[in-house]
Order: sequence, then C-alpha cells, then structure tokens
Amino acid sequence: MTDTTHTDNSTTTLRKGYAPSRFGQLHYVECGDGEPVLLLHQTPRSWTEYLDVLPRVGARHRAIAMDTLGYGASAKPEGPHSVERFADGVADLVDALGLDRFHLVGHHTGGVIAVEVAARFQDRVASLMLSATAFIDAERRNGGGHGRIDHVDPKSDGTHLLEMWNRRRGFYQPGEEAALTNYVIDALTVLDRVEEGHESLRRYAMETRLPRITARTLAVCAPRDHYSLPSLAKFAVALGCRTHVLSGGHAAAPEQVPEEFARTVLAWVGHHQGADVLGS
Repeated sequence: MTDTTHTDNSTTTLRKGYAPSRFGQLHYVECGDGEPVLLLHQTPRSWTEYLDVLPRVGARHRAIAMDTLGYGASAKPEGPHSVERFADGVADLVDALGLDRFHLVGHHTGGVIAVEVAARFQDRVASLMLSATAFIDAERRNGGGHGRIDHVDPKSDGTHLLEMWNRRRGFYQPGEEAALTNYVIDALTVLDRVEEGHESLRRYAMETRLPRITARTLAVCAPRDHYSLPSLAKFAVALGCRTHVLSGGHAAAPEQVPEEFARTVLAWVGHHQGADVLGS
C-alpha cells in the first residue's frame, strides 16, 4: 500500500507505504532512489521527525524513515517494549523491502535500536550513524538516567496536554514550536505507553552488542543536547569511531537543523566526501 505526498522544499516525492511483519503492518515513508538509507526516530516520535531530512537525503539516495514498532502508524503489539523487539520490527521491514545492504541512521532511541540492528546484520549495514545516542552501560541501567522524561497522568480538564508540552519545552528554541507540536501529536498517540521507549533503554545490555558491529560508524550530537553529548567519547572508545558535533540544535536536531543533519548523513554515507564535511 502506498500514497504520495509532495514536499514544499523539494520536488522529491515522499512515498508512504506499509510492510508486513510478524507483529502486523509497519508504516514507512521513503523518497529518492539508489543506495538505501534507513532512518530510525527517537521515541515517542514517528517518521515525521525526519520530514525535512528525507527529501534532502532522498535527492541522492533511497531515503526511508519507518515508524518504530509500537509508534506512529506501525503495529502496536501488546507486551513490554524492548530494544530487541524494536530491532525485530526493523529486521522485518528490511527483509520486506528487500534491502540486502543499507546505510543506517538512528537518533536518540533510534540510535540504540540501530546499535542492535547493526550488531545483528553486521556486513549488511554499509555504514552507521548514531545521533544523540545514549551509551547504555551498567551505571545507566542501574539508575544513572534522568528519570521520567515524557510521562504525564491524564487529567479530565486536559491540563496534561500543557504538562506534556512543558516537559519538552526546554529542548526547543523560540520559533521551533511547530516541531514541539509534532512531538505532542506523536506522544498523544501512545499516551498510555509514552515512557516505555525510554524505559526499554535502561534494560539493554549494549556493551555485549557493540563488539559485533562491523560497519564504519560515526557518532554525532547537537551541542545543546547535554543529556547525550557525553556519550560521544564513550562510543569513540568502545567502537574506535569518529565523532562530530553539529553546529546547533538539541534533542530534536533532525527538525532543528535538518539541512546540516542531512548533509552530515550524506557525507558519512558517501564516505569519500566525509572528510571534507566532517573534518579529518
């Protein structure tokens, strides 16, 4: 099943579709042709986090942004979410679309899922870009996180909507309210399970999976994303990978600096051009 939408900032067409999986249908949006670049969003977001990135990456590649299992318009199975089950959904999509080899980009929760996918698929992942990805170690699993991020208790007068807005308001600059609105829309679709994506990260044994990654890897982060910025150094040690700090943005970097984000993706995917854009 497909649908098409034309973007305002590009002649590239966004093609919407559904792919079968063991959990039900998975929703994805793609544009462009050529080598596939699969983009995984943070939770509790949807593919719309990459709305302005897709056409830019799609100008040179087949850019695909899926709704993570349990979010957006993808199937919402019962039972506890886990990084491993999220990755099962990605694996089903990759197989359904016939992606024998692909580049992989993950942002926040999507980055942790990307770690698991890259560990499983190894040489099928041509390159890996981890954006604002939490480094999950024993300290993080044992409570070294930042508490509840998105949880709100529904109120009969609707004041939980404002609470949800305010929980993320500090991540956005004045003038970025449209992106914050998109977050609230996505979060409301999974209000009863809005925190589970974050909770799943605290149970993930990342250090056992990192040695299995064979793809060349870049870890990036926005300069104001102080929750994720310290992870760059840890990934550099664990994977021997390069790191890069964007010029602006916070937790919503794909929406806040989409042109730079897409340029960074293209530089890393292009490999030979990467040194020119990212520095040696």
